[in-house]
Amino acid sequence: MFNFLHSFLPSPILLDLGIINIHWYGLLIGAAVFFCLWLALKLAKRVPLAPDHILNLVFYLVIFGLIGARLWHALFYNFNYFIANPLDIIKVWQGGLAIHGAIAAGLITLIVYCRRHQLSFWRAADVLAVVLPLGQAIGRVGNYFNQELFGRPCAYQWCIPINPANRPDQYVNFTHFQPVFLYESLLNLALFIVLLFVWRRKVQSGFVALLYLGGYSIIRFITEFWRLDSSVGWLGLTRVQWLCLVIILAAGVGLAKRKEILYN
Repeated sequence: MFNFLHSFLPSPILLDLGIINIHWYGLLIGAAVFFCLWLALKLAKRVPLAPDHILNLVFYLVIFGLIGARLWHALFYNFNYFIANPLDIIKVWQGGLAIHGAIAAGLITLIVYCRRHQLSFWRAADVLAVVLPLGQAIGRVGNYFNQELFGRPCAYQWCIPINPANRPDQYVNFTHFQPVFLYESLLNLALFIVLLFVWRRKVQSGFVALLYLGGYSIIRFITEFWRLDSSVGWLGLTRVQWLCLVIILAAGVGLAKRKEILYN
């Protein structure tokens, strides 16, 4: 596997059909949604949460999550570019989705839906929190085919080649870079396993959701040190890392107030 990563230069397009192209990124996002939906339907039986609610929630969360992720990316990562090229905002197949935007939009969507249908927000959030890192682990692989989310140059066996057009100017003479997408994907997969284990212990509602927020924020805080697409800010940390610290603190306070007890 490592030899393959070290020598293979991927293409973002899976199939070129002339009028339309099928991109690896879109295919993997679709696969992530499918597996998350399948698992959420299984987990929701214990809460209980009707399958119709899960189907509706996933539908709305995918739509508004993509909108939130794209807008967050446009506003906080490439504001000047998208102001000059506003139509490019819709080109999500080219990459550029920010997970914090998806989470923020998802939380708002979930709150509105649960209030409208008189559902327990925290119990629904727990179900979705278990499957979300699995979807992130799958979706992150799409960054590989788009040649994005890589780190500094390296010579390890698992380092990946980057096309000259995608290399930062200061690293144009280097060929191989840290596969940060892979690090985050594997860490998200580990987080999914932990959350699934905790879920099976039948902890108090909200515990799993808070654990996800804290756990993923730790993952993102760590991987930010390897990324090249984030500018260092105050005290040597990026804006995303400061946001992660705030979320970690808030999630920690919430977890401290919730004892591991059985659902009512």
